[in-house]
Amino acid sequence: MEPSARIIDAQSVRAAASVRAASRGYDGGKKVPGRKRHIITYILGLLLVVAVTAANVGDRDAAATLLQRLRWLLPREITLIWADGGSGGLINWAKEKIALTHPIYVVGAFDDVRARSHI
Repeated sequence: MEPSARIIDAQSVRAAASVRAASRGYDGGKKVPGRKRHIITYILGLLLVVAVTAANVGDRDAAATLLQRLRWLLPREITLIWADGGSGGLINWAKEKIALTHPIYVVGAFDDVRARSHI
């Protein structure tokens, strides 16, 4: 059985001095030099897709790549995705590029899911 609901998010982490400079960046929003982990999980927390980038890669750009990988990995219709505000513009991109017709809910840390944008 394929998971029907997914959560997409990113986390910036400091990189050790031994990490090559080419693979590090600076997340200006969180003021963190290092790398960023981008993930899509099943609602129970099971990892479905993971990417590690330099911290300066935008959440929306990485989210687009993750959704393309998810579409390839699980070709069945993606039925529901929750994303945070850092994935701005993702809804329109998903409609145009991967023909997503089911909801992407963009939520904040303390928002009610029903109060935000969705497809």
